[in-house]
Amino acid sequence: IESAMAEVDAVFSVQPSSGQGEAYGVTDEQEVFWGKMVADIAKVANVGHLVYSSVIAAGKGVTGMGHFDSKSAIEAHVQELGVAYTIIRPSTFMEILALPGMGLDQGKFNFFMRPDQAMQFIAVDDIGKIVAHILNTPEDFSGRTLDIAGDAVTGVQLQCALSRALHRPIEYSRLSDRLLTENAFLHRLAVLVDDGRLAGSADLPSLRQQFGDLTKLVDWLSGPGKPLIEQ
Repeated sequence: IESAMAEVDAVFSVQPSSGQGEAYGVTDEQEVFWGKMVADIAKVANVGHLVYSSVIAAGKGVTGMGHFDSKSAIEAHVQELGVAYTIIRPSTFMEILALPGMGLDQGKFNFFMRPDQAMQFIAVDDIGKIVAHILNTPEDFSGRTLDIAGDAVTGVQLQCALSRALHRPIEYSRLSDRLLTENAFLHRLAVLVDDGRLAGSADLPSLRQQFGDLTKLVDWLSGPGKPLIEQ
């Protein structure tokens, strides 16, 4: 990493998330260690600008979720280092909607928001677009922390979008109370959606003004997300 940072203008720092579980070999402690290490090396190397990719739930108090609180710890370290930095906090990836086990093959879809509750999402390609803009104009973003998202949809709107994309009725419902009661991990995520920290509060009009068109869910479903959803 020291060699990679030699004589570079900027660093985009993204660590493997401990949210995938220790079965994937990444603990909360490892994520924090790697995130701080990258920032420390960037300072020693006199890198001009450090962009750290966090999560929209970070920096808003202890969440009780290790893979969110780990990012809050890295954020704090970056802010205290005395380097030129920008922190981005992406909302939930649209790509997560294409994970198996959500019920699509049975004509339904289950997720965390209630039918009338809005939740923000972002296409991962848009994260790259936003970071590229930041790296091209670092003076406009130095010292800033940005919540980023491309769209906000309710459960009902997600149901309509999925039904149109798949050309068949899809019934949306929040994850069942029984499942949320039995599964502490999913329960805590639902709590963070309900209190707003994971639902997201990014300023979508301001983001579009700064970074141009960002992907709406319906466009993602008919574009990059189409093969993922069909699969």
